[in-house]
Amino acid sequence: MKAILTFIAVIFFTTAAFAQNTTKEVKVETINVSVELNVEVKVEKEIKTEVARLYMFKNSRVKKALAFKTKRNKSKMA
Repeated sequence: MKAILTFIAVIFFTTAAFAQNTTKEVKVETINVSVELNVEVKVEKEIKTEVARLYMFKNSRVKKALAFKTKRNKSKMA
């Protein structure tokens, strides 16, 4: 009985799905517009001398921060 009701339900839903009115695709007209680019590039060369900072001393803060070591970094023998 359950199989018969399932079969009837499947047939009903498939016929309802095929009975739908599908709309056709609507074509849209496209417009071609040309674009003109007028680009002027001005090159200005400025000579700037910048000084890079070098840390020559052992006690500088940056070198200490980058080369820190913890107490547990050392290897232990088993």
